[in-house]
Amino acid sequence: KKKIGVDPNNGGTHRMTSDTFFAKNEDKFDLIFIDGLHTYDQASKDIKNSLNTLNDKGFILLHDCFPMTYYDQAVPRAQRKWNGDVWKAITEIRTLDDVDTYVGAFDNGIGLILKRKNNNVLQKPSKSFKDISYQDYYNNYENYLNLISKKKFFEIIHEHK
Repeated sequence: KKKIGVDPNNGGTHRMTSDTFFAKNEDKFDLIFIDGLHTYDQASKDIKNSLNTLNDKGFILLHDCFPMTYYDQAVPRAQRKWNGDVWKAITEIRTLDDVDTYVGAFDNGIGLILKRKNNNVLQKPSKSFKDISYQDYYNNYENYLNLISKKKFFEIIHEHK
């Protein structure tokens, strides 16, 4: 019934950064869609802020989690098509016990984040999430992202309602 869009430049209903929005927000949400700055730092902040405002049966969708090439994820941006290093934020959130996270292998990778027990906790890497290399990602992306099919993605959403 209530839809809010946040963007500092265009579109949406609130002309501000997501950081400013979350600092002022007192609402709870059933669905939060994050498609922002495309950097690990901002995606991590947006996920954490979103989890604090998410209803228990709600879910977070995060766009651009599945880069196919080094240049798709390079920061700073190196080409027109760009996922950024959002995949690092997904990798980090997969290490939490109380947040269940998947990435649908479609539309540049759609992250699905639920507030519930994580039965597939990712072991923390030996280096900081910001320092994980694309080579590490390339060799481990299915595990890092908890990659699932489009069919499985929508089954999980349907079951979570």
